[in-house]
Amino acid sequence: MTAELVEIPDYVAGTWTIDPLHSGVGFAIRHLMVSKVRGRFGTFEGTVVTGDDPLRSEVTATIDLASVDTGNAQRDEHVRSADFLDVEKYPQMTFRSTGVRADGDAFVLDGELSLHGVTKPVSLDLVVEGFGPDVFRQDDPFKGARAGFTATGEISRLDFGVGDAATIPGGKLGLSDKVEIVLEIEAVLRTE
Repeated sequence: MTAELVEIPDYVAGTWTIDPLHSGVGFAIRHLMVSKVRGRFGTFEGTVVTGDDPLRSEVTATIDLASVDTGNAQRDEHVRSADFLDVEKYPQMTFRSTGVRADGDAFVLDGELSLHGVTKPVSLDLVVEGFGPDVFRQDDPFKGARAGFTATGEISRLDFGVGDAATIPGGKLGLSDKVEIVLEIEAVLRTE
């Protein structure tokens, strides 16, 4: 596919730094198969390189797993423990894209996710939210043109060796295998 076939309004090719103050890395997982627990990671960094051809764009990101926040300090400590993320042994989760492809009017971001010592392919539904000019104050540490992206998907925690397959009465998992991922990313164009 060529750039002429992929049109994104106000598209700008360049290298962008993820702005953690205006971005979010979130997740949701079913608990006891009756409700969802939502959480986020507060510390992360990454780079988006938008290519001259949008389908040749790249993403890399690193997430500090100790920064997990589910709204409950006791639960957060349990999630950080060797029972789940084991942040002492595996302090980071990383993502490296391997491709971007058109899917109708939308996009899919393919990549490799490394978590808990395991690397697996992951595909995320990608929405390009838009590109905007530099409208921030001169003292803004993240001044520059902006781009916005939303990526959503699902991973199997058991495929990455996170947690166990303990069941509750009735034979269902106490904690679902599937983890929903929601990334709301705002990035700043590098001018150097």
